Amino acid sequence: MKIVAADIGGTHARFAIAEVAGGKWLDLGAPVTLKSADYDGIEAAWATLPAAFGAALPDAAAIAVAAPIEGDVLAFVNNDWEIRRTGLSDRLGLKAMTLLNDFGAMAHGVAALGHGATEHLCGPDVLLPLDHPVSVIGPGTGLGSAILLRRGGRIDVVETESAHIAFAPLDTVEEAMMPALRQMYGRVSNERLVSGPGLAAIRAALDPQAPPMSDAGLWAAALSGGDAAFDRFAMIYGAVAGDIALAHGAMGVAIVGGLSNRSKARLRASGFHDRFIDKGRYAARMERIPVRLVTHEHTGLVGAAAAFAQEHTA
Repeated sequence: MKIVAADIGGTHARFAIAEVAGGKWLDLGAPVTLKSADYDGIEAAWATLPAAFGAALPDAAAIAVAAPIEGDVLAFVNNDWEIRRTGLSDRLGLKAMTLLNDFGAMAHGVAALGHGATEHLCGPDVLLPLDHPVSVIGPGTGLGSAILLRRGGRIDVVETESAHIAFAPLDTVEEAMMPALRQMYGRVSNERLVSGPGLAAIRAALDPQAPPMSDAGLWAAALSGGDAAFDRFAMIYGAVAGDIALAHGAMGVAIVGGLSNRSKARLRASGFHDRFIDKGRYAARMERIPVRLVTHEHTGLVGAAAAFAQEHTA
């Protein structure tokens, strides 16, 4: 059957027509990408899709959102949308719907795409484990994480909010950054630093006199090499990813998202892995964990479709 797959994040809302059957994702059409800020909410964005796809929409959908799936009103942390669950399927013209967190969808996508959609980032160059938890982690507008569990052929996903654990400085440089970061945010969570906007926060905390730059300009400079803010970003990213994996009990880590894919060469050459494994008495365990980069451009859309397939067509 055909469904609409949606992946709605802090900056973009992505939609595609997917084919699902027999409990599995089969195919994904060319996505349509909208800027979330251009629309008042999901209903307004949805209304543009028939014209964008050139056809009536299927009456089934998998919708992944960058918000916890709790209560009737889903409030996004990193954009102004709110989604009211009561009556949502009727407002969108749907007979069947799966609603899940965006990183729950990412985890389903990692499972659905398999090893062929990954490449080695650091740690042992081996497959992600099938018999132990896998942490799915990725920065974008915010920082997402989820736990992937494979149990007897079934995919189970635990959606988490590890991004909002408090940031822990690990050296004198990071301790010196904290007063500026607290002035910016009050409580400093991991997401404040390990995210697209986090690079600007790190730069400002390292050098309060640095002239302002756009996020796009900052990232262009960072990816060209030799950028102190990115070097620190990569170290903090590695430390946070290792903390999340340790807390999840994971024996594999899947790194997802466009930001990590664009910066993969810099991440490999950085202090990311040293910080990832630097967990004191658990360092030897961390050294055994493969960290793989998921290279598919639309892992979240694939995962949303896979979650729908498991719920409605298995």
